[in-house]
Amino acid sequence: MKILVDADACPVKEIVVRMAKRRNIPLVMVIDTSHELSAGYGEVITVDKGADSADYAIAGLTSRGDIVVTQDYGLAAMILAKGARAINQDGMIYTNDNIDALLTRRYVSQKIRRAGGRTKGPKKRTKKDDNHFEHSFEGMLGG
Repeated sequence: MKILVDADACPVKEIVVRMAKRRNIPLVMVIDTSHELSAGYGEVITVDKGADSADYAIAGLTSRGDIVVTQDYGLAAMILAKGARAINQDGMIYTNDNIDALLTRRYVSQKIRRAGGRTKGPKKRTKKDDNHFEHSFEGMLGG
């Protein structure tokens, strides 16, 4: 098992690094060329800046049993299809039971925005969000 992180805009990188390091779990953080990252543990892979380039790199590196941290529903769907597990930055674990509804919600929101409408943006991140992520992630790691 390894942990892969869609690290471009991931607010829980430090938590993931700390937990992976404590358990000596291999860690791969993927960013595009518009970002810089020095994790201090694990490997950082930089990919070309382009639509979904980090997502495709992560999907290609993921194997059955791995854990991927991402807020991208499309990437989560690819990960689940490979027999790996996925979690978002708020601690929601993506499953085969919830991914279709999440993808549908994303599609409807995109459709509204393309028509000139507005959708609700993300709420301000809190310490409670970090704690929820850490608790859920701990469970995925088996601890």
